[in-house]
Amino acid sequence: MEGDVPKKRYDVVIFGATGFTGQFVVKELVRTTETEPGLTWAVAGRTMDKLQKVLTSTTGKDSDSVPVIIADVSSYQSLLDMCQQAKVVINCVGPFNLYGEQVIKACIESKASHVDISGEPSYLEKTQLLYTAKAREAGVYIVGSCGFDSIPAEMGVVFTKKNFDGDLNSIECFVSCITTESIAVNYGTFESAVHGFSMQGELATVRKTLFPTPLPRSNHKLQKRSLIFFSEEVNKWCLPFPGSDRSVVNRTQRFNFDVKKERPVQFSPYICFPSFLSAMMVALFAIIFGIMTKFGFTRNLLLKYPSFFTNGVFTKQGPTKKQIESTSVCLTFIGRGYSKKLDDPSATHDEVPDKTITTKVMGPEPGYVTTPICIVQAALCILKEKDKLPKEGGVYTPGAAFADTDLIDRLTKNNIKFEVVSP
Repeated sequence: MEGDVPKKRYDVVIFGATGFTGQFVVKELVRTTETEPGLTWAVAGRTMDKLQKVLTSTTGKDSDSVPVIIADVSSYQSLLDMCQQAKVVINCVGPFNLYGEQVIKACIESKASHVDISGEPSYLEKTQLLYTAKAREAGVYIVGSCGFDSIPAEMGVVFTKKNFDGDLNSIECFVSCITTESIAVNYGTFESAVHGFSMQGELATVRKTLFPTPLPRSNHKLQKRSLIFFSEEVNKWCLPFPGSDRSVVNRTQRFNFDVKKERPVQFSPYICFPSFLSAMMVALFAIIFGIMTKFGFTRNLLLKYPSFFTNGVFTKQGPTKKQIESTSVCLTFIGRGYSKKLDDPSATHDEVPDKTITTKVMGPEPGYVTTPICIVQAALCILKEKDKLPKEGGVYTPGAAFADTDLIDRLTKNNIKFEVVSP
């Protein structure tokens, strides 16, 4: 690396602090400093005035009390300058398919660890393919999808597995969003989804290179569900969950098998709706949305008129304070497996699964309350629990990076609850 790395680094630098989600991450970090004395941090972004306004509104103090770093994804040198002042960079600048790679390169070159709020599988898996060896050589941890996508799912699987006495074969995850208001989501999430869907064609090639050999197959495959189905387990109509959870959890299972010699668990996530009609309308929208992301003209229409194409769900204004405060989320995990435990993780069970377990992860509004809690606590795990992380640096999923840390306890103390429902 050219140039001298400053001896003094802030524990955490929040990049993209003026963005819609970034402001909530700043607010959460301010709250966290009350129980983490001595934690040093700074904010980073393109515009000094906007950064100072965010600090004034979130800290309630003079903005000069928190360091400000000017950094822009269009200037690699500015990214290097930022990363050289950080132990961990919290990256809130999406879409990550467009802007994430250069931040990761700067972090690795500057020997700073990195967590982000991405839910874009093509970006996440490409990062693992291209930068694992470089991050390992630098001794830093690059952990994507540290927001609602996909820490609740990842740590829910970890929690379910730890509470299952035997060999866990499969988990179905049912995601329910509970609100008394209409749902609204910020435009940035929509923009990331549009670009993420448009780049899904790259995934097959990346995965073939990343994972040339398949995981061992179970004799008892996870039940294949219809596109729309009624789940008696949660008493709701369901669709496949469109986020990155499945791909992220599957990458963790690969790590568990290859590195930790643990039996991989099959995983399928679903999103729940109160009626067949609402599920059908979302399914129809998802099909049209997927087609429109494939072509430049229709993709630009989606990006230009998000509110029109989503019936007001995605807006450039984002949700109101009332909408955020009236919303919560619950993930229900239905695990099935065997009482008998085999020593060889690749050995197959001939008997049918004879045990079940039901667990839940419950938290506040997912996008702007749960996500900031998750990513701040993930950053603290890297800072404070290095002895419980994988021995070598590298590019990891949250489940691979944090399974042996106290992340579940940290989340529980911050209003994200884990519970064994049965047995």
